[in-house]
Amino acid sequence: MRWLTVWIASAIGLAVVSHIHLGIMAKSTEAIIVASFVLGLVNTTIKPIVKLLTLPINLLTFGLFGWVINALMLWLVSAIVPGFIVHGFGAAFWGALILSIVSGVVGWIIRYA
Repeated sequence: MRWLTVWIASAIGLAVVSHIHLGIMAKSTEAIIVASFVLGLVNTTIKPIVKLLTLPINLLTFGLFGWVINALMLWLVSAIVPGFIVHGFGAAFWGALILSIVSGVVGWIIRYA
């Protein structure tokens, strides 16, 4: 049941990020739903490997390099999902930052509502 909450929160977060006009676009609601599903898969499979490989950099930056990893994962999802477009690394960085805040708040609301 937790995966469903995370998926819904991620989908809402992606919808908010795509409507803010930071350089992230979703051409349809289906693209947002598929992108949130693919983002969950990428965060489950690829992200732990990347975090392990970049552990020394992450330690040197006191964990701030994690935001770069989140941006790269969002950028990767845009390369995989048709209809979900991220224009550049800057858009991916700010989009990942806003996505984590919005999905965290939405997830908290869903769990405690």
